[in-house]
Amino acid sequence: MFLAACKIGGISQDPLGIVSVRPEPELLGIRMLAEPYVIRYWADMLLPRSVAADSSDPHNRVSGVAGLRYRRERGGICLYRPATPARILLTGFNPRWWERVTDLLSDDYQLLQDQSDWTPDERATHTAASAFPVKPAPIFSPLLRRIRATAGPGEINATDAWSSMGGFRLEATDGPPCPDLVRLLGDGPTGLGWEVDHKSCTCLCDHIRGGCNIDFRDPATGYFVYYSNGKWGRTDDERHRSFMADANRDAFTR
Repeated sequence: MFLAACKIGGISQDPLGIVSVRPEPELLGIRMLAEPYVIRYWADMLLPRSVAADSSDPHNRVSGVAGLRYRRERGGICLYRPATPARILLTGFNPRWWERVTDLLSDDYQLLQDQSDWTPDERATHTAASAFPVKPAPIFSPLLRRIRATAGPGEINATDAWSSMGGFRLEATDGPPCPDLVRLLGDGPTGLGWEVDHKSCTCLCDHIRGGCNIDFRDPATGYFVYYSNGKWGRTDDERHRSFMADANRDAFTR
């Protein structure tokens, strides 16, 4: 789910449109940015739909997150997979926005929300993805719970991640100072225990422009996470506000 949602790009100070995260046993509470565009993007990118049931490649049969279902609960939208205890509760916005978006998507796609269990195509897609040499779950599930650690002090933050060089790449356009990130993802009391294998940092230089790079290693899995902070320095200017106004207007249209 993290890998699908993080493609949203930079829309505010909140990476992935996530304002805050509240981890609990078997429940992850995520407070979303109350912008229709954010809700449209999450529903569009996450909800599974049949796209090519006759494809010989199982990767192409289902888009979105295979097996993901939703239901409206008191306080927000609950995301879950059938027969699994883990849940994600999305809050901070009008739940009717989510329902309006899914109604629109259902007009164009065969959303798989009326299935009480995984469909065979979802099973095939999930199995195919799990067969990759590098599996993302041990890395990005805990990172999603600490996503705010990747946000810098600027007006706009974006976080992205993908498979790279036998490990993973984590990219922030305007991330925090490197010492803060190392503390939050490293051996701090709430960290991930990641070790710094290599670092190229310009945070403390007042005369050198450019980004920062940190190669993290997760000792529990041996995976590398290659982090970069581009330090784009974007601002919530008129051009960005115009884009957001157009995106929010289009969120409830086909």
